[in-house]
This record gives sequence, structure tokens and C-alpha cells, in this order.
Amino acid sequence: MIPSENVMSPLAEAVYMCDMMHRYAEGRPRRRLYQGLKYVDEVEELVMDLMSRLFRVKHVEPRPISGTIANAATFRALSQPGGKAVVAPVQAGAHVSHTKFGTLGALGIEHIEMPFDMENLNIDVDKARRVIEEVKPNFVVMGGSMYLFPHPLKEIAETAHSVGSLVIYDAAHVLGLIAGRRWRDPFEAGADVVTASTHKTFPGPQGGVILTNNETIYKSIARTIFPWFVSNHHLHRLPATAVTALEMIYFGESYADQIVRNAKAFAEALASEGFKVLGEHLGYTRSHQVVVDVRNNGGGAKAAQLLEEANIIVNKNLLPYDPPEAVKDPSGIRTGVQEMTRLGMKEDDFREVARLFRMVLIDRRDPGEVRKQVIELRSRFTRVHFTFDIDLSSVPSSYRIPFLSKI
Repeated sequence: MIPSENVMSPLAEAVYMCDMMHRYAEGRPRRRLYQGLKYVDEVEELVMDLMSRLFRVKHVEPRPISGTIANAATFRALSQPGGKAVVAPVQAGAHVSHTKFGTLGALGIEHIEMPFDMENLNIDVDKARRVIEEVKPNFVVMGGSMYLFPHPLKEIAETAHSVGSLVIYDAAHVLGLIAGRRWRDPFEAGADVVTASTHKTFPGPQGGVILTNNETIYKSIARTIFPWFVSNHHLHRLPATAVTALEMIYFGESYADQIVRNAKAFAEALASEGFKVLGEHLGYTRSHQVVVDVRNNGGGAKAAQLLEEANIIVNKNLLPYDPPEAVKDPSGIRTGVQEMTRLGMKEDDFREVARLFRMVLIDRRDPGEVRKQVIELRSRFTRVHFTFDIDLSSVPSSYRIPFLSKI
């Protein structure tokens, strides 16, 4: 139940385990530095076309091998060392790559934090605007890794653009919700660039992607990707990403809708079981994530450990009111419903999961005993949903593309 994980469909896995994992490519399609890449180029162009169609965007850069690499290439393309970036604070959900301890710091870009509205678990718009107007950063980073509610992207983008700053939207966690039209389109709200990973609510292979409608920015990022941040870009990701994009085109809306409904049901059930779930007055969540304050249940580290002993996998997480130094034993745990939703769980099933959480963390039942119930529950959900019903024997061992045209 870690929010940054998911499962690919059997079809995506079938084309992922292909000969392309043994091959090497440098550069862009039709302009490679290696020979023998005709079919790789076709697959990569297919990925770009499908992602462009899915996200209604002009330019797609599929070569980053992770969301962090997508961020790194974008940050460096939009700022020289010594530049400035305005970001959300880590304990408010910013990814480590947005910080002075991570990618921004490694690139020599100064990081200035936006003020946070603790009550509403979101960026304080008025104060953030004043920071942006004063700093006039090279870019502003929105989005994050603990992400219950949409950031005020439109309002922040308006201010950023008024002082000549660009806006990067890190959609790693919510890319699938955007694809499924259950999260606001960041381009409509004013983002200049969207970075993301392809394996969270977008249930593809581990990797990254960059999207933009700005040709100048796109060309700058493409030059930065190679040779600075990526050489070979793990080519077997490409056919699996193409399949997943097709799945999201056909099934993404129903998948995203079920994710959001499951997350709300899970949050409400946890609260009913006696947990302190963040965001009660806001409806708990609008994403795939549910975040719980477990200070009264042993703290984040202990709670995550006890749940793991019961075969329930979550991660400890800083909460907005935690100091950064509490990272090893924060107040919270972060959970996500996207993977078990793809495996067929509905609202009532997540209510059962909430009961198991209570047994471990409130009732203090032996995790080994609870594990038996967890295993039984999990055994009912073994088939991937929101995918195509295709005979996998028709997928050749050495990847060919024709079967995609039949879908």
C-alpha cells in the first residue's frame, strides 16, 4: 500500500520482458549514435504519440529513467547553477529532489520554501505569492510526494508568470489521475512543464516522462537529457509504457474514479476505527493517498514496522507539523490505494483493510495472527483489472509492434 508503487498488467509485463532490455540507444529517434535501432525508434515514437494523445500535450520526452531524473533534467534545462527555485517544504509533501538535500542542491540551485497553510494542508496562496514576487525565481515547483489535495496551481502560476518565472508541475503521484480526468489538467492551470514517473497511479514500468507544450523548453530539455543525465534509457520500458498508455486511454477514467472512491472510503473507515486521519474537514483526500497521524499508536516508524509484520506494507512519513529532523521516526504513515484498486478492490474491501489496521495498531493484536487474515484477504485479489483481455501467447518473445494496431 505504498503510494509510489503499482502493478503492470500481464500484457505490459509480457512486452517489458523482451529483447529490448538487452539493447542500447543514445540520442533521439532517427538521430541515434548507435546502429540497429529502427524498431526501437518506432516504439519510442509510438510512446510519444500515445502520451501526447492521452495528456493532450504537444511534446513528450520519454527518456528519463525515473521521476527524479525527469526533475533533474528539467531543473538544469531551466536554470544555471546559482539560480533560484521556489518549492513547497518537504514536510508539506515536496519530493526530496525538490530540496537542497537532493537534486536542486546538487545542481547548485537555491531552494526557497513556500509558506504552508497547516489547517488546510496546502500552500498558503497569499504568502506564497509574496515570496515569488520578491524572489523572482527561475522556476516554481508544484506537486509532491505526500499529496492529498491539489495545490493552487492556477493562482501560483499566474504570479510566477507575472515575474517571468516558469512553473514545473511534478505529477509523479497523480499522473494516472490526470490521465483519468480525476485531477485537474496542470497545463490548463498554467504549468509550463510537467514531470512525472510512470509507475504510481499511472501503472506502467518504473521510469520517467516530461511533458510540455513549449517547443523551446522541450528542445532545451532534450539537449539536457542526453548526454548529461541519461545515456541508454532502458529500452524495454518503452513497449510496456505504450501498452499502459493505451490502457489508460481506454480504461483510465474508470480506474482513476475507483481510486478516488476507494481512497475516500478507506480514509473514512480508518477514522471510524479510531485513527486520526489527516484532512477530516476537507474530506480526507482527493488523491490515491490516505495519511494517518499515528503518534498515539507508537509513531510512524513503529506503526510501519508492526504493519509490515502483518504483511501490510506502508511507509512512515513526515507530517506537515513534524520538524525535518523527525524523518527517521515521524508522526505519520502514508498509504495508497492505487495498487489494490488495480487488483480489483472496491470500497467495502478497503473497509476490511481499515479493520486490519485497527487490529494491529489499536487493539495491539499479534501481527503474526493478523497476518493470516491479511493473506486470506489478499488471496482474493490476484487479477489485474483495467486492461485488455488478450491471449498473451500472441505476444512474440522478440517484441514486434503489429498487435498494438489491432487494439
